[in-house]
Amino acid sequence: QVQLVESGGGLVQAGGSLRLSCAASGRTFSRYAMAWFRQAPGKEREFVAAISGGSSNTYYADSVKGRFTISRDNAKNTGNLQMNNLKPEDTAVYYCAARGLNSLATERRSYDYWGQGTQVTVSS
Repeated sequence: QVQLVESGGGLVQAGGSLRLSCAASGRTFSRYAMAWFRQAPGKEREFVAAISGGSSNTYYADSVKGRFTISRDNAKNTGNLQMNNLKPEDTAVYYCAARGLNSLATERRSYDYWGQGTQVTVSS
């Protein structure tokens, strides 16, 4: 079992930056691939970025590539999402997710564990 708790959301102006964190429980965190998803009002939850257990592989949605960076610190059982050059269309609830395999995935159904979400609002 893995429990995930996100933090770091907030209100920021367009062009600004935020850093989201995901605190994970469990001693085998390094065995889990993790990802960030987001859900805007009235829209489906969508994939943002994923990282393998050992951080050797990452993958990003086209909409955030070059602006967002996913990382993790297995010694601290934490994952992070650095978001730069934020746009109003990035406004959403951001969720941290983990799966019991080390391979990357972009589908929501591939992830077994989810956090409660943190709100990110980007004003124009």
